Amino acid sequence: MSSSYQLLLNGQSADADLYTLIASVEVEESMDLPGAVQIQLPISRDDDGELTFVADAQFAPFASIAVVATAGGSGVGGALDGAAGAVADVFGGGAAPSATQCIFDGYLLSQKIHLETGTTNATLTVWGQDASWLMNATERVKEWVDVTDADVATAIFADYDIMPAEENTDDDSAVHTEDGHSLMQRGSDIQFLRMLARRNGKVCRIACADQPGVRTGYFAKPSLDGDPVVTLALNDLTNWSVRALDIEWDATRPSAVVARQALFSDSDEDGATGDADDSGLDALGDRALADFTGQAVTVLLTAPVDDAGELSQRARAVLRDTNWFVRCEGEADVDRLGVVLRAGMIVALSGIGAVHSGNYLIWNVRHRITPEAHSMKFVLLRNAVGAAPAGGAGGLAALVGAG
Repeated sequence: MSSSYQLLLNGQSADADLYTLIASVEVEESMDLPGAVQIQLPISRDDDGELTFVADAQFAPFASIAVVATAGGSGVGGALDGAAGAVADVFGGGAAPSATQCIFDGYLLSQKIHLETGTTNATLTVWGQDASWLMNATERVKEWVDVTDADVATAIFADYDIMPAEENTDDDSAVHTEDGHSLMQRGSDIQFLRMLARRNGKVCRIACADQPGVRTGYFAKPSLDGDPVVTLALNDLTNWSVRALDIEWDATRPSAVVARQALFSDSDEDGATGDADDSGLDALGDRALADFTGQAVTVLLTAPVDDAGELSQRARAVLRDTNWFVRCEGEADVDRLGVVLRAGMIVALSGIGAVHSGNYLIWNVRHRITPEAHSMKFVLLRNAVGAAPAGGAGGLAALVGAG
């Protein structure tokens, strides 16, 4: 196979013999969950009667581990040409991604062995989590005063030698003061940042691009305005890049928020108003949720805020969380696609009709690397659909009808 991967254990490349033994390497990357890795390999007894690899320092508790994947060949997926994209592509947009991507960078946290009589078919499975685990090791109580939410993220990332992304300060909150509502942290650093991110309509995660150990902390809204890094084709009999897709939409999600809250600084009995019917994110299609369904679904929001602007921000955050009403699942092979997919990238679907063809955000990718292949199960989300087809069915439906 032309695609390959590199496994680094405690900062050193794994021995060549280990690659021949590993049955599988699985890596899961998500926009809203920590990245995870799982490695399975056979074990046996050495001359001293000990089980191989079980007590190896490479697989000890909290040993560092990184997985770097490479897409070989040009593939058939229509990847864009351009410079190595690195970090910006983790949130979509920017240049085309590098062929080499660090899909996991973290620490081993768990080990499991399976034994049978005579150690036949015995296996070792190790599991780890990305570097955000370091931010979850200590729970604390702390008051943050005279800072914005992005200031807090920058300060916490610095404590772990994690570089904050430049876009973290976009759509920042107001300054939290003692005269209004200060920020009170009760929990681990990553729990606190993820709570702040959700109420700002942002995503908090730690990721690396093509170099293990160089970690970027994201506390930012997804970037949806870039060009797709690759086009996924289903019904091209020659240049297909995915075998099957499952697409669904959900019309019950809220498309508008009515927000009201009394303020410490204002005696108006009606309080502040922060209604919203727009998430503030670029639409990945012609018709947003309310346009597609023709029926607004409204929720009521109350939140402790200091002014109407902050209330409006909270309302938009609700819509950023709920407006992903289109979901697509599928699987691709790295060699055939020619691109290592990452959470946060923008991809395009083609040839599946006017409603569902277009750009999508990769929300989750599960890589499975074996000696034979590197497959990627993905979840794509979309906050809009395409225009209604003028002449009825198109894409796959038209293809089926033509048959």
